[in-house]
Amino acid sequence: MNERARDGYLLSTDPARVDRSTVHRWLAEDSYWAAGREFEVVSRSIDGSVPYSILHDGAQVAFARAVTDRATFAWICDVYVDPAHRGRGLGVWLVDAMVEDLTAAGVLRLLLATRDAHEVYRRSGFEPVAGPQRFMEIDRRPTRAAILAHLADGPAR
Repeated sequence: MNERARDGYLLSTDPARVDRSTVHRWLAEDSYWAAGREFEVVSRSIDGSVPYSILHDGAQVAFARAVTDRATFAWICDVYVDPAHRGRGLGVWLVDAMVEDLTAAGVLRLLLATRDAHEVYRRSGFEPVAGPQRFMEIDRRPTRAAILAHLADGPAR
């Protein structure tokens, strides 16, 4: 478990600090990538990942998780900052902390996907995938059609 504070906010990797109901609401109701995701699935995804929370006065205001083997690879996903707390650099702080922690653990390859936050992630050192033709997927998400529809609007997230 790792905790750090900044400007009245607390960043924590303690899974017990995750407000699963809030995170579920954000992902299922407000995100395009996890629209309609069931609570049980969100909860299981947190259990199978390294969760990062930002809290303000004890309330969850941001969340992300790293799906990782903690040795060679990490997928950073479900990055979300509550709209009332956006514009304060919390998303960059969250992702920078993840990159720092994973790098310190020896993880040399980190991946994420974004539709519209490329500049945010670029500040944390991310760049477009080299050799995207090497990647393959099976995507059975029920929201896949809606997600792909957004591709016409810009880069994939």
